[in-house]
Amino acid sequence: MSEAPRTVSEMATWDGFLLPVLQVLKDGETVQARDLQDRVADHVGLTPEQRDEVLDSGQLRYRNRIGWAVSSLARAGALTRPRRGSYTVTDVGRRLLAEHPERIDEVDLRQIPAYRDHVPARRANSSPVVPVTDDRSSSDLDPVEQIDAGIARLRAEVAAQLVERLRAATPDFLEQSVLDVLVAMGYGGVEQRARRIGGSGDGGVDGVIDQDPLGLARIYVQAKRYAADNIVGRPQVQGFVGALHGQQANQGVFITTSSFSREAMDYARSVNASVILIDGERFANLMIDRGVGVQAVQTYTIVKLDEDYFE
Repeated sequence: MSEAPRTVSEMATWDGFLLPVLQVLKDGETVQARDLQDRVADHVGLTPEQRDEVLDSGQLRYRNRIGWAVSSLARAGALTRPRRGSYTVTDVGRRLLAEHPERIDEVDLRQIPAYRDHVPARRANSSPVVPVTDDRSSSDLDPVEQIDAGIARLRAEVAAQLVERLRAATPDFLEQSVLDVLVAMGYGGVEQRARRIGGSGDGGVDGVIDQDPLGLARIYVQAKRYAADNIVGRPQVQGFVGALHGQQANQGVFITTSSFSREAMDYARSVNASVILIDGERFANLMIDRGVGVQAVQTYTIVKLDEDYFE
């Protein structure tokens, strides 16, 4: 017997919750995320039946949509996290509320540079990142394209959150995260020979990975926790190359949470040592690909008719 279709009520899409979130927080109170979701649900008058609706992933539908609204407002700088899992409104949020008292949608958010530029556009030297939004209506996409677009959006959002968290973390945490990703990529062998050596007297390197048990082949690592506008230039990369020479090494990985200037990239390609530059966007995608700092929530399987079966 086939499963009865699930009843789905009328409910605002995620951007329909942008205004209610700001309205709930307008007095400047700091509220835990789950409590905030409940207050927004009360504010808009969601019924008990609406609050019980569950997505295929098992998540409550209203929490998913309000959660998207909260994270998008945080990305725009309209909300801030004074402590883990808590949110409060900022001056940007108050201004957004004053300018759009009737409705706020993603078009309004994209007028804010912090939101528009949170996930960098794809560059020639970086891993592919699909734009967060698609200008086409979902009705113009076939079902598989809609799934691909949704997954791409989720990935871009998580990548942006990873870069944000790494920039807010300690330098030690970033250095360890870099080593964790490189080990997950297979460097360091089965014994995972990687160690952090950052700190005073580190000789200009933050970590080292032994490619063989005797340490005859080593990869040295430099990790820079920089803001988005603090671009790594040629002098920093040149200093790292000098540190490699000081270690009598010829392999290095320079990772930053920001990006590299054209001069820095040109210089890295011109030196005899093998120096790989990885910017924040690419590193976040490597973390996702290798399962570092992220968790798999739901897996989908797409099926199609097997024409050969019916011949």
